[in-house]
Amino acid sequence: MTIRTALLTLAVVAGAAGAAQAQTAEPWSPPRAGDWIVTGRLTQVAPTTEDKILTAAGADTGLRVDVSDDLMPTLGFTYFLTDHFAVEAILGTTQHEIRAQGGATDVVVHETWVLPPVVTVQYRPITEGRFSPYVGAGVNAMLFYSGDDQNGFTVDLDDGLGLALQAGADVGLTGPWSLNVDVKKVWFNTDAEINGGALTSDVDLDPWVLSIGVGRKF
Repeated sequence: MTIRTALLTLAVVAGAAGAAQAQTAEPWSPPRAGDWIVTGRLTQVAPTTEDKILTAAGADTGLRVDVSDDLMPTLGFTYFLTDHFAVEAILGTTQHEIRAQGGATDVVVHETWVLPPVVTVQYRPITEGRFSPYVGAGVNAMLFYSGDDQNGFTVDLDDGLGLALQAGADVGLTGPWSLNVDVKKVWFNTDAEINGGALTSDVDLDPWVLSIGVGRKF
């Protein structure tokens, strides 16, 4: 399933559910200070790296790092400090394939799981109606685990912290339920050592994190 198909399907289902219940159900109201929204999302994590692979002496090998996308379920927890400001944390995990590419070379060197929690502070300018857009900024962590070396290579990746920007919106469906669309851009750099440092790469993963889901207000 592609991200476009998955997001479109979820949007159609959520929209149809809201339209079907709009005439009889309790109307949705934007969250206020002290409220929580818990959101289940389908999330695409798409790294943008194409960094050079160098020798230990710093010479360019002509190879580049390619990191695959992944589609996963995530949970978002948003707490409203005031009517206009909220804090969100997202939880989920992804699996990525790391390849060395260049010229006639295209080989898998490593597969790894990543725990990439993101915490942002959001500003929500609109506190009335069924549309609650927001922008946010915060930090993320990249924690690599369960790595699996491939094709005779060994790869070590450094954990670390990065920065994140966010934009999105909650669209009221019915009662406490809302449709959520969210886009994050994360900036994260890790040092990769291949074959004990015989090859190295300064990798800017810098993924786009694209999500759609359904939230419930508490």
